[in-house]
Amino acid sequence: MKKILVVRFSSIGDIVLTTPIVRCLKKDMPNAEIHYLTKNQFRGLVESNPNIDKVHTIAKDTKEIIKALKSENFDYIIDLHNNLRTLKLKYSLGIKSYKFPKLNIQKWLLTNFKINKMPAIHIVDRYFRTVEKLGVKNDNLGLDFFIPKKDEINLADYHIEPNFIAYAIGAQFATKKLPTDKIIELLNKTDKTVVLLGGPSDIKEARKITDQCRNAVNLCGDLNLNQSSSVLKQASKVISHDTGLMHIASAFNKPIISIWGNTVPELGMYPYQPNNKDNYSIHQVKSLKCRPCSKIGYQSCPKKHFKCMTTQNLDEIAVEIKK
Repeated sequence: MKKILVVRFSSIGDIVLTTPIVRCLKKDMPNAEIHYLTKNQFRGLVESNPNIDKVHTIAKDTKEIIKALKSENFDYIIDLHNNLRTLKLKYSLGIKSYKFPKLNIQKWLLTNFKINKMPAIHIVDRYFRTVEKLGVKNDNLGLDFFIPKKDEINLADYHIEPNFIAYAIGAQFATKKLPTDKIIELLNKTDKTVVLLGGPSDIKEARKITDQCRNAVNLCGDLNLNQSSSVLKQASKVISHDTGLMHIASAFNKPIISIWGNTVPELGMYPYQPNNKDNYSIHQVKSLKCRPCSKIGYQSCPKKHFKCMTTQNLDEIAVEIKK
């Protein structure tokens, strides 16, 4: 029996994108015991995953858990984060490790000089290069997301009828989000019920939307992540920015309308549905020479114009909603 530690500290989308690795490790190494190390706040993303035998978490530093990890006597570390923190972790444990090719130089060239040297493959396929020497191969079954029974949502409790569209309106950075007035304009182009999903920081924006869109239902701030995922799972279609909920929707093989601002799909984190690549659409303003301005995002547009979102073709997106 082999004992393997998979490491990915953050964030929501990145962790969900590691689920095919965990599943295929179990499938191709059936006697292996799989452990997963992440941050405390992301435990809920992995603790219900049946392919993971044990979850370890840290608050800030790997020093918090080194002693406990040493006692596990792992055979391998699968480093899917590959940063200074994981370097220290691997040095402390002193065991065989395999690291994810992060391609920081290529990302820097793309975001700073718009020179695209990124491989034309999804980041999940790059993750699989980390484990190829162990004989682990991609089964192409896509992403996984497991919702605990206690977090399954009954739509009737929120007076939501079937055949609704879910819209994940939030994002960690403002430059990834369609402005509120544009969301309102978009939703007023359809008569379908649209359920708004997001965290407490999205409540004010969501209330403004529901005030001006009769077809919008606001659940922002009312649900935890697993509960929001339960709503996604029951939606007929999902609208999302480049966020973690987009990847969770991919895990449920939902038709996705993905709206891109300062980031670009060429960074490798577009919806991952390898057996149904026509199940999502990507909407972006391709003509802008300033995109991508960051591999992550900013709280305001560095150029002050924010054209990557304010000049989105809303009619084109509305057509996708109506399909």
